Amino acid sequence: MKLIVNGEATPSEAGDLAALLRELDLADAVVATALNGNFVPKGERGLAALGEGDRVEIVAPMKGG
Repeated sequence: MKLIVNGEATPSEAGDLAALLRELDLADAVVATALNGNFVPKGERGLAALGEGDRVEIVAPMKGG
């Protein structure tokens, strides 16, 4: 299926957000995630099912103001 990850079309076989992070080698990274504009906490990523055309945002925290 195709997902939109950080604004780019991305092919994926992942069934949920946690699996997508593993596919992208980000499973151990400290990141914030959103699915179709809704924040998904780390503990709920395995419950966040993905579907064709879903929009995923993956953001790393930054220091500064």
